[in-house]
Amino acid sequence: MTTARTATPSTARAINDRLALNLLLEQGPLTATELRDLTGLSRPTVADLLDRLQRTGLVAVVGERGEQRRGPNARVYALVASRAHLAAFDVRSGGVSLVVADLAGRTLASAEVPVDDAGASDAAGRIVRTLLDVARGVGVERLHTVAVGAPGLVDPATGRLQSTGALPAWHGELLAALRELPGTEVILENEVNLAGRAEYRVGAARDRDTFVLMWLGHSVGAAVVLDGRLRRGFSGGTGEICFLPVPGTAGLPSAASCEGGFHGLVGSAAVCELARAHGLPAGPAGDAAAAEAAVRAALDALDAADGAGQAFLDELAERIALGAASVCVVLDPGCVVLGGEIGRAGGPELAARVERRLAALSPLRTEVRAGTAGGGAVLAGAVLTAGDAARRELFGEP
Repeated sequence: MTTARTATPSTARAINDRLALNLLLEQGPLTATELRDLTGLSRPTVADLLDRLQRTGLVAVVGERGEQRRGPNARVYALVASRAHLAAFDVRSGGVSLVVADLAGRTLASAEVPVDDAGASDAAGRIVRTLLDVARGVGVERLHTVAVGAPGLVDPATGRLQSTGALPAWHGELLAALRELPGTEVILENEVNLAGRAEYRVGAARDRDTFVLMWLGHSVGAAVVLDGRLRRGFSGGTGEICFLPVPGTAGLPSAASCEGGFHGLVGSAAVCELARAHGLPAGPAGDAAAAEAAVRAALDALDAADGAGQAFLDELAERIALGAASVCVVLDPGCVVLGGEIGRAGGPELAARVERRLAALSPLRTEVRAGTAGGGAVLAGAVLTAGDAARRELFGEP
């Protein structure tokens, strides 16, 4: 038999403080009366927690507001977003995108740092210097938490990055350099997992506790959210669908290469090749940008007499549905979100085609949606992750 525990006064205060801080974060500045109405707490309790939070520097009076009553105007309280600062990284093989944000997740500054073979030897140092310069440019001298999204497996036990391909050496050097920043927590996460978190919190899956994000770009991957929790698996490999053996490829994937797997059907190079086979323009680089442009060209050609746009999108949807069906018959997520450059370019038109084809392949009812977190989904997820970690420390865990 379990015995219910009565919350201690300190625990009750921590719960109330976090409740108020989260409301100020989500809804913006509020009066004490509004906090009482939203929390259901008593007037003395709200007055006590506001006094306590002001003394810790997490809340400040930012103005006054007239209310429908006699007496002086009511004070308006807000979260002190400058109490801590965050940084977020989207790390790719050709460079990084980064942002500096405040405790509320508002972007204060951003930068792009390209890295080519010639500059790879000093890439980590150059990126960290850029981060610190950008931060100082907006008055930030110390970063509380940095979240990094990178391709590869992130071991849940050690937090280390393990490559599933030929990632450049500067990726690991950058993580080591960031971890040397004094007083800064560094969080490493798989890039697609961060994009999935963004779709869950601010994107296409805001109304879903269970869904799968399929990331369609240079390569392919998936983020799996079940019952509101991001699932990583034993070794951090949940969602490595680029290795899925599927029909239509030239061979089978191996432990060292995903070329014979699902990647070989819907990776950017394969999408560009498919576009050219249908007489549509596709850049010779075969990268994510070229594949995105090819999909947009197909959408523009939907009404053309030769039907090339229709045929291309139908065949691409059929390929995507093969991988989606493999995921859905195992997890039954009920919803698949198409993200990445290709999913974003295809939008609702491609999503609808994938949904129809998926319905013919699987008896499990699955809605397919176009991602809405945008091209910065990895960065958005990294900012959310860094903010959550910083607030857990500053707000306190009851």
